[in-house]
Amino acid sequence: MKDGHVHTSFCPHGTKDTIDEYVEKALLLGYTEITFAEHAPLPPGFIDPTPLKDSAMKFEDLQQYFKVLEQAKLRYKGLIKINAGFELDFIEGYEEQTAAFLNEYGRHLDDAILSVHFLKNEAGQYDCLDYSPDHFAAMIENYGSLEKVHRHYYRTVLKSIKCDLGKYKPKRIGHITLANKFQLRYPLTHTFTEEIIEILENVSECGYELDYNGAGTAKPLCREPYPPDWVVNEAVKRSIPLVYGSDAHQAKELGQGLSSLLLKQS
Repeated sequence: MKDGHVHTSFCPHGTKDTIDEYVEKALLLGYTEITFAEHAPLPPGFIDPTPLKDSAMKFEDLQQYFKVLEQAKLRYKGLIKINAGFELDFIEGYEEQTAAFLNEYGRHLDDAILSVHFLKNEAGQYDCLDYSPDHFAAMIENYGSLEKVHRHYYRTVLKSIKCDLGKYKPKRIGHITLANKFQLRYPLTHTFTEEIIEILENVSECGYELDYNGAGTAKPLCREPYPPDWVVNEAVKRSIPLVYGSDAHQAKELGQGLSSLLLKQS
């Protein structure tokens, strides 16, 4: 039992729950391993496009973040394996800054996830794909269609897989169908099967893992994991490891989606 994708109080848009509260809840759930994968600081020069500028932890909190996790490892030694990690954003146009960040801080990591939340549009501006349904609607209007938003998202995910970010590049690719977060309000008529299969082929070729993310099951306009069943089946055909992640932003969210994922596996 492992949760490979958990956020902490170091996340500005998260919770004030302590690391101990997370770990105690994990122990109650029977976990033997947990990865704290906080949103890594955004690259220097990148302006967070969200209204509150709260997408990631602050640079000045990094040392404290690692310190708190090291202390937790000592307190819970023998009870649960605690991994210090990041959910690192792949941001098109900021590859060099991201690689430099990993070169400096990657040695502190036990585990990590590489995710796409921000898309660079034709005007060179950035949008946060999963911020809100209304913002997603504005993206659809700006891009010209819902399909164009999804297609650009999958192209960016593919770029993240192919990009050279150095020896500390995360080997697990986060929530590869995040573009589906608002699908019940903005339903697709196109499946993007070819694009997703190409992503899986590249994940397999690189020897990477997939984040099997339960958060989508709790999102009222999604109601399915990231990725959904058919993608999971295709990943299994290619022997791609899938690592469950609750994507919890508060302790009570640990385990979200897990029961339905296990039922589908059985």
